[in-house]
Amino acid sequence: MSSTAQNISPKSSTVGFGQYLAEDFVQGGGVAIFHLASERVVICSAEDRHGRTYYFLPKGRRDAGEDAARGAEREGYEESGYRNRLLPLPIRHCQPQAYPRVSDSPLTAEPVWIQLMPLSPTKQYLLYWYIAETIPPELEKELETEAGAVYKPPPSYPHDLTLRNRVQMEPKGYEPIRHEGTGVDEEEQTYKSYLVPIGEAIQKLGRTGVMADVVMRGWWGIQNRYQLEDGIDSESPEQME
Repeated sequence: MSSTAQNISPKSSTVGFGQYLAEDFVQGGGVAIFHLASERVVICSAEDRHGRTYYFLPKGRRDAGEDAARGAEREGYEESGYRNRLLPLPIRHCQPQAYPRVSDSPLTAEPVWIQLMPLSPTKQYLLYWYIAETIPPELEKELETEAGAVYKPPPSYPHDLTLRNRVQMEPKGYEPIRHEGTGVDEEEQTYKSYLVPIGEAIQKLGRTGVMADVVMRGWWGIQNRYQLEDGIDSESPEQME
């Protein structure tokens, strides 16, 4: 991981105030989808209007009434073709524990980045970035649907399932299923997706950008969870930089 540890993380923006009517506000989510066993992550590609290829993580708007995290999983599936579920990791965040407290676990599926982006002079986009994993073979069978059928969300990652036990749920050399035709519009149908090594993903996404850092922080979180499960003190992203 020495090659990926050299990534220069982007910084948070200066805090400020804002207010938006519902008709001027859009919320969405994206995911870095990891295949734990092969230490790879899903990236997508498309061509710009000049025919040049660019790379990105799957993302999109949540549906009305849909939970933000569930929307991110769905968008990850629609744009990349890989079914996925959010992966609880020891992520640093500012959210309080639920009251009354039911768990002291440091693991959470909170977003690792949030971006504010203008869609127009009057429309504001709020985008949450999450860490996810490809789902195990047995779950793929349970969620199998006919082409064009309504999307079936996966169950949450089991709270008592360790990462090592999760990896053992796959036969050696197992390749996660990439479903065809999952894009919901003409543009998404042209997207291509790949499972690539962590370092390659960071390079293609742009080392100093938010999407590259989402991958990096996801990978840090996965390694730190392994260490926590093994009883080893973990490092924060700042220590590893």
